[in-house]
Amino acid sequence: MTLQAFLLAAAALFSIGLFGALTQQSIVMLMMGLELMLNGVILAAAAFWYFLAPAGTEGQVLIVVVVTAMAIEMAAGFAVVTAIYRAKQIDMTDGAAELQG
Repeated sequence: MTLQAFLLAAAALFSIGLFGALTQQSIVMLMMGLELMLNGVILAAAAFWYFLAPAGTEGQVLIVVVVTAMAIEMAAGFAVVTAIYRAKQIDMTDGAAELQG
């Protein structure tokens, strides 16, 4: 595969995630859209490192660190969503906006 094919796939992932994040009312679906956007960015970064510096391992290490941080972030996000749902029975972004102040 070429760099352009990887970047096209990354742009598609990012675009689908952006559409999902902007159009969904459910908090879980919003988080899934954000996850797709991050995966698109990670795919583009990995493709650039593979094609520009294939011998270096810095890109691979950074990608593993970012994926690990993303997994921890999503787990914490789902824990917060679960806690909000158990406390207030809120699963939509409009209802969660009322929790401020």
